[in-house]
Amino acid sequence: MDLQYTVREPENINSKTPLLILLHGYGSNEQDLFSFAPTLPEDWLIVSFRAPFNTNYEGYSWYDIDLMNEENRIDVAQAKQSEQAILENIMKITNKYGLTENQTHLCGFSQGGILSYALALNHPDLFTKVACMSCYAEEKLLTNIAKDKKKIEKLRFFISHGTDDAIIPLDWGRKAADLLYELGAYFSFREYMSGHGVNQKNYMDLMDFFGK
Repeated sequence: MDLQYTVREPENINSKTPLLILLHGYGSNEQDLFSFAPTLPEDWLIVSFRAPFNTNYEGYSWYDIDLMNEENRIDVAQAKQSEQAILENIMKITNKYGLTENQTHLCGFSQGGILSYALALNHPDLFTKVACMSCYAEEKLLTNIAKDKKKIEKLRFFISHGTDDAIIPLDWGRKAADLLYELGAYFSFREYMSGHGVNQKNYMDLMDFFGK
């Protein structure tokens, strides 16, 4: 499955050029997180994917959700299809630009953050820095968590959550931090006085995370 995307190319690209993948939330599109691009490192290749499924309103989703169904809140088959599509499209971009010695980073919001957890923990050897904002770690997608703790330990996570998030409860975000702690992953967990979104302080801390 080919995913549509928006890209910002650095002035010079070589085999070591860092790649950042942006994954938007439910009902949004590839332009959302791409607005971060002007304040991200200038020498990074930035790719913002559009999710493959249409929502009932304008925008796109990585998988369907049913908030009224506690047992089957997410369409697991669609989510795994999206996870695989993201992996395949990352490889296509890596090959297109000849990125053979680079680091690949992830940044996801809400549904995109849930997939970022799945991608990083199921395939830790592929990623380095991972930002998961206003989301949680969905157990149904973490079926292939790497057993090699050394691979998990090399990941660097930035987790942020609003204290007044009415879409994804703060407790869910805290449980994800607990999971990373149990796995031995390196992470910072930040709470902000905000709802389901990214406020100014959150944004500045995120830029600091990627800028180091």
